[in-house]
Amino acid sequence: MPLISAQDAVDDLYRIAVVEGKKTSTARLDTLAAFCLQELSRRGLTGVERETAIPGAGRDKLWDVAWRYDGKYRLGISLKSLLRNLGGTVPNRIDDMIGEVANAQLHSPEIVIGYVMIFNVAEDSFSEKHGSTWSDLFRDRLAALSGRRSPSWTTGTVEAFVLVEVDFSADSSDSIDVAVLRRVLRHTDRTDQVEEPQRRSLNAVARRVNGRVAHLLLLCDAGHERLHEDKAW
Repeated sequence: MPLISAQDAVDDLYRIAVVEGKKTSTARLDTLAAFCLQELSRRGLTGVERETAIPGAGRDKLWDVAWRYDGKYRLGISLKSLLRNLGGTVPNRIDDMIGEVANAQLHSPEIVIGYVMIFNVAEDSFSEKHGSTWSDLFRDRLAALSGRRSPSWTTGTVEAFVLVEVDFSADSSDSIDVAVLRRVLRHTDRTDQVEEPQRRSLNAVARRVNGRVAHLLLLCDAGHERLHEDKAW
């Protein structure tokens, strides 16, 4: 069976949310979840779970990807898509993230948490209130809430995140090749964004995004190792 790529995950989201019009379908990020399970397995983690309730200080909550070791959850990854109504969705996602992360960490301070979010830049706009676009605001806030490290292990922050920017504005009259090309992936490192996607290989772009997600998983692995070394368990 061929390996799943980040491009596969985006294409599947596009098919379900845009082509089929099922923007709230619970299956829209299934391929992305499968990609995370695949990459964790390739890094030696066995028994990784999907749609699992991780205990929290206030209540148990379902996480898209989770890993348990020695009877306790050590890793949780949340998958999100922001496709429309960004003026309402971005603030809500930030609030939700802080709340659900703090809930899990207050119960298990040693847990390592990561986020993978797909953001539709076709719906982006400038916010007068914040003096920036919604994508820039979201990226900056996520960066401020990531990088959780010893010795503080700040509650409400995460080890790492990946923000995958996509363009779902392709005209329905375009050929499938052009539509896919317009949905070329752009990752969060602004110095390495795709400026002329028509001249680049989609596979090469997908590999860079795969690398970003792999980087998140490696950070989660590193956090797991540090916590073990610090005897935080």
